[in-house]
Amino acid sequence: MQITLIRHATLLLETSVGRVLVDPMLRGAGTTPPIENTPSPRRNPLVDLPMPAEDVVEGVDLCVVTHLHGDHFDERARELLPVDLPILTMPEHIVRLEEQGFTRVTSAHRGFALTAGRHGIGAIGEAMGPVCGFVVDGVYVAGDTIWCEEVRAALELHRPRVVVVNAGAAHFIGSTPIVMTAADVREVRQATEGKIVVVHLEAINHCVESRRVYGQLDGVLVPADGEILDL
Repeated sequence: MQITLIRHATLLLETSVGRVLVDPMLRGAGTTPPIENTPSPRRNPLVDLPMPAEDVVEGVDLCVVTHLHGDHFDERARELLPVDLPILTMPEHIVRLEEQGFTRVTSAHRGFALTAGRHGIGAIGEAMGPVCGFVVDGVYVAGDTIWCEEVRAALELHRPRVVVVNAGAAHFIGSTPIVMTAADVREVRQATEGKIVVVHLEAINHCVESRRVYGQLDGVLVPADGEILDL
């Protein structure tokens, strides 16, 4: 499989079931306000796309939306994606995507298994709402989750050869992280023999751990925006 990191959590996967776009955030740099109550006041996204947004969606056979936060599915993606493009998401999000005009939204697709996660713990986790990840062709894309029993269970069940984790230690002022930290990635490393790819870095103002932090971890790949990994 080839995995292209577009930016943040937006990925292009070349799979046995076609070209798959994951969590498309396609708006230009600095076009939206900072996420509130977070350590940095910088406008989002912090960096631009490495290619035109139109090129990102070209030839896509399926879009996977792990949840509906604006850094994973935005207005620019809604504008560019064909309304009849198949969209795979968790059951909780089907109606909202259909209300936005998409006609082929499902929670099941040939070759894919959805996985569970936790977008934080306690009250902040409840406020962030439900999220999912998925497995296809032996690649586990965990989505916006911390290290938790759901992730451990997915690793044990699917035994992936590649694990893609959303990291960056994103958090709100006074909250615990809502995605993986470097310490969480170390837990993943101990729980799997698969390769680990870290994304979700340096693009949104509440992600505070840089690529440099993760690049120091053994056995971890940290792609640049636009980089293609042949796995």
